[in-house]
Amino acid sequence: DFALIKAYKGDRWGNLVYNKSARNFGPIMAMAADVTIAQVSEVVELGQLDPEHIVTPGIFVQHVVAVDATTHVTAQ
Repeated sequence: DFALIKAYKGDRWGNLVYNKSARNFGPIMAMAADVTIAQVSEVVELGQLDPEHIVTPGIFVQHVVAVDATTHVTAQ
C-alpha cells in the first residue's frame, strides 16, 4: 500500500508543508498508507520548518524526493 503525495517543502525526516489545496488529501493519504513517498519542491534543513506549519509529520513519510520547477517528466 503506497501513497505518492506532493508537498511544497519538506525536511530529511519527512516533515511536510503544503501549498493551497494540496493539504486536503495529502496528509490523509500519508497516514493511511504503509509506505509514503513525498515529492517536494524544496528540501530544507532540520529546524527550518515552522512547527505550526507542518501538516504531515515525518512519522508518516518514508521517502522524500526533491523535484524542482525546471524538471519535467514525460512519457514516451
